Amino acid sequence: MSAPASLPRARYALGVLFLVYAVSLIDRQILAMLLEDIKGELGLRDWQLGFLSGIAFALFYSTAGIPIARIADRGSRRAVIAAGMVAWSAATALSGAAQTFFQLAMARVAVGVGEAAGSPPSHSLISDLFPPERRARAIAVYTMGANFGVMGGYMLGGWLSETIGWRWTFVAVGLPGILVALLVRFTLPEPARGAIEARADDLPQPPLGEVLRELSGLRAYRQIAIATSLYNVASYGFMFWVPVFMERVHEMGRTEIGLWLGPIAGFVGAAGALTGGWLADLGARRDERWLVWLPAIAGLLGAPCIVAFLLVPDAYTAVLCYVPISFLTAMWTGATYSAVQGLVGLRVRATAAAVLLFFLNFIGFGLGPQLVGILSDLFAPAWGHESIRYALLGVGMCKAWGSLHSCLAARHLRAEMAAAREEGA
Repeated sequence: MSAPASLPRARYALGVLFLVYAVSLIDRQILAMLLEDIKGELGLRDWQLGFLSGIAFALFYSTAGIPIARIADRGSRRAVIAAGMVAWSAATALSGAAQTFFQLAMARVAVGVGEAAGSPPSHSLISDLFPPERRARAIAVYTMGANFGVMGGYMLGGWLSETIGWRWTFVAVGLPGILVALLVRFTLPEPARGAIEARADDLPQPPLGEVLRELSGLRAYRQIAIATSLYNVASYGFMFWVPVFMERVHEMGRTEIGLWLGPIAGFVGAAGALTGGWLADLGARRDERWLVWLPAIAGLLGAPCIVAFLLVPDAYTAVLCYVPISFLTAMWTGATYSAVQGLVGLRVRATAAAVLLFFLNFIGFGLGPQLVGILSDLFAPAWGHESIRYALLGVGMCKAWGSLHSCLAARHLRAEMAAAREEGA
């Protein structure tokens, strides 16, 4: 059996993957700061902005992730990540050339297909770089890249859109990702599968149908998929529409919105992800069910914070209420992804992550922003520009609903993780 990667190489790889995730979220999130300009120039409605923010990206991001993950489970994971990064970076830059709603939607589709090559191979790499007792923290560090990416999207998007316009903003944030892709391809380690756990990688990759049957038979996995989908209906709905809410309801300038929300999403969200990963590893040493109990607690605590954020009358009080939302929203990631990696065999880890991402992105990312846009249009005759407030309020309560399913996952998690270890021993 090959030796596992050294700790310095593992930490370097985690840093590179962190950067990849941050760049992907900048390219994904930048649209949120440009929606009002795009709406005005292309003459769009809120439901169309919701489509661009959600379904146009999420449908293809979700479906492409599974076949791409199968390739990653068979071959070089770093090559898959690098190729996807070139594709999504180029598509982001080309978004600035769109002249119609259809053209911009097709560019978003291309960004989604490219980004599908990011997280599943990264989860698999991290699982072969760090042992199970440190895995939740390592994945939490990786997912902190998303928080800093959202911060970059808010801050760069606000400033660049008011400086060079929405079209050149897409170009400015898209092209640098190609350089990061070269860093991935030529410097990222490719660790031996299973070496960190002293498990032999001597089984062939099972057929996709068999993998899907195995995953569907895991009761904990099913409940985790439902829970994370619901968490992300709220998270992605907020991610894309909170800047619009602050601009329409509280009349904040776009640069000011970016300067306030960006650091909160970045630093506070990163602190939540790191805290969640640390608490998950600490709790899982005593009882592996903490890997799902922790997200449930965070979801329940987040619901009243969402109500306060949306209903307080003052802009800066609302910003203050957004701090605990960002912290709690990020706490589920390391724990959940660590649980999923522990439920399956070595040659299906990227696929298991991709299937989970299919559900949480197809439902969460696809429906979250779209549902906010639809509700906002429906509520507009009654509440006018404040319709966005009540649309976000309805979608935000999915956090509490998701907590129920995380608790249901706890009923089966320990037994199914033990079965996975025995099968791969």
